[in-house]
Amino acid sequence: MKIAYLASRVTLPGSDIRRGDAFEHDYMMNALVPAFAAQGMTLIDISWDDAEADWASFDAAIIGTTWDYWDRLDEFLATIERIGQRTRLFNPSELVLWNIRKTYLRHLEMNGAKLIPTLWLDTVTREDVENAFDMLGSDDLVFKRQVGAGAKDQHRLKRGAPIPDMPHAMMAQPFIKMIQDEGEISFIFIDGEFSHALVKRAASGDYRIQSSYGGTEQAVTPSPADLASAQAVILMLDTAPLYGRVDMLRGEAGDLLLMELELIEPYLYPHEGPGLGAKMASAIVRRLRSGS
Repeated sequence: MKIAYLASRVTLPGSDIRRGDAFEHDYMMNALVPAFAAQGMTLIDISWDDAEADWASFDAAIIGTTWDYWDRLDEFLATIERIGQRTRLFNPSELVLWNIRKTYLRHLEMNGAKLIPTLWLDTVTREDVENAFDMLGSDDLVFKRQVGAGAKDQHRLKRGAPIPDMPHAMMAQPFIKMIQDEGEISFIFIDGEFSHALVKRAASGDYRIQSSYGGTEQAVTPSPADLASAQAVILMLDTAPLYGRVDMLRGEAGDLLLMELELIEPYLYPHEGPGLGAKMASAIVRRLRSGS
């Protein structure tokens, strides 16, 4: 069987516009390729926007490091829909569409997920930003794109600070200091089953935990209570995704708050979960054989 691993021109090896954190693409391929081969599958990384790709020639496609989609959203969604019509797509296009805008968090909150207080701003004016401090009861806010990843165009603002241009729909949340103390905890699930967990910490003086900003990761064994919090989020979905990452942050009361549920192109941290490749390969085989 031949499986496509959807990447992008900013993550594929040899690209002259390769991102600084594209080594994570290499880590994923190093983990997945031999594991898939052991199950009789050939995994090929290919850019999602490759006009020459014959998607029907693949037995399945896995959305991987498509780390430029947020700036080409309509094109990406149309392409993903087209790929899904020609081969099995994981995760499927309807789940991608639901997860692509962070307003999905509202749905999860209505189903019981605990979130950081959030203000949704479809357009952002100076007055909106100034009012957000009062509405959220904080002098220190983080503004994130509703469609985006990797802290792109993210701003941490203190009351009275200069307000940058924010041309995209945004979400505003109080800054939670625990991100600089304990860090963000990520839980990786494969086919609905817990795989591994890690804590991501920001570099000294920063709050962004991504590797492109100097963030570091460390594998952890979550407490039963913490794992149950993450599992509860996955169980809110109608069907288990092939892969998913639950990002959480500890609140002042000690319980975990949901930051994001990543179901499109999350990095799955194979170094912190050495069994990831085998789990992914087995899950793909099961799904292709069962048609689920």
